[in-house]
Amino acid sequence: MDAGWPRWGFTHTGVSANNVTREFELDVARSLAQTPMVQNQHIMGFGALNPEPYPGQYYWEDLDSRLNLMKESGAVPVITLCCAPDWMKGGPEGPTEESAWDEHLEDAPYPDHFDDFAKLAAAVATRYSDVKYFMVWNEFKGFWRDHSKPADYKGYTELYNKVYDAVKKARPDAKIGGPYIGFDSNRDGDSELRGPWGVVNQNVLDAFTYWFEHKKGADFVVVDGASPTDAHELLPDEFGALEKFGAVTKWLRDKVGDLPVWWSEWYFVPEDGSTTWPEPKRLAVQAASMIEFARSGAATALYWNPQTKDGDCQGCLWDPRSGAPMATGQLVANFVKWFPAGAQLEQVTSSDAKVKVLAQPEQLLLVNTADAAVTTTVDGKEYALQPYEIKWTGR
Repeated sequence: MDAGWPRWGFTHTGVSANNVTREFELDVARSLAQTPMVQNQHIMGFGALNPEPYPGQYYWEDLDSRLNLMKESGAVPVITLCCAPDWMKGGPEGPTEESAWDEHLEDAPYPDHFDDFAKLAAAVATRYSDVKYFMVWNEFKGFWRDHSKPADYKGYTELYNKVYDAVKKARPDAKIGGPYIGFDSNRDGDSELRGPWGVVNQNVLDAFTYWFEHKKGADFVVVDGASPTDAHELLPDEFGALEKFGAVTKWLRDKVGDLPVWWSEWYFVPEDGSTTWPEPKRLAVQAASMIEFARSGAATALYWNPQTKDGDCQGCLWDPRSGAPMATGQLVANFVKWFPAGAQLEQVTSSDAKVKVLAQPEQLLLVNTADAAVTTTVDGKEYALQPYEIKWTGR
């Protein structure tokens, strides 16, 4: 894997450090700057208002604010070219009404506005000339409403190609990736990509393959996904389900050759609200999932940061009240520090299979996947770990 590619980071969502106070923003920025990482922002939605409320009239304030936060925190900035202004998808001109956000944010632009969206994408790339990486669209929004049926991969690919041409014309140095499609999986089904963790929806593979074969070009490929199935099952269990990430990455690398593989989002807790884990377990599952990305050769993996303005915030990168790094933020920062792109991984095993290990010449990461204390021998040394303990140790 190319050591020049960024690896670990996160996506800004509806709330971020710039949505509180200026003092709070600077505190978070200084903290993040201690271990700079990849940071991603969408051009509309997820903390940014409509960037082009009227044709040719741009509103940059929200994007400026998020990009300034990235700059102050030393980030490798990434922009996701999604979503589209209302007038490109059958709605009125003007700022997006609050009632329309949830209902229409995920609509795709109409085909006769693909050129308009490509023009907007080029304007974004021109304004933010210090941003090198751009992802095109998000999870086939509007192009795949019924996941039991084929996606409109021809429509998405047409949009992608227009955006690719427009951005490359405006910024030949820009790095562009797609198709940013979710690798859904089920318990059963007919598909070439399967494992104990389930079966990837064949419609996903068909859509990816069409895009890959008909794209104008790409500097990297982008996917996302969750270890639970679409029915919110963890097969065979919460840790075994994580093997899906490695299997999908391998399938992609076999298909795309030397193109870097990015995971724009990744999830490991069922999203139906039926599963709640104590924080040590949740962190252990997250650490084990990141081990899968590192071992399988994923170039980049971006954590979807569920930040809030106040209250308890499980999984947030920083404390909504103080701005101090939370355990999740420290975990991601440790991966940035010890396992960047190009890190030399070494084959090190644990005498107890319940302990997952990731190693490079100077550092070991041990993750106890058991709800019980474990003693194991790794690299000729004995370690005692508490239930779900994550241990970083020098070699």
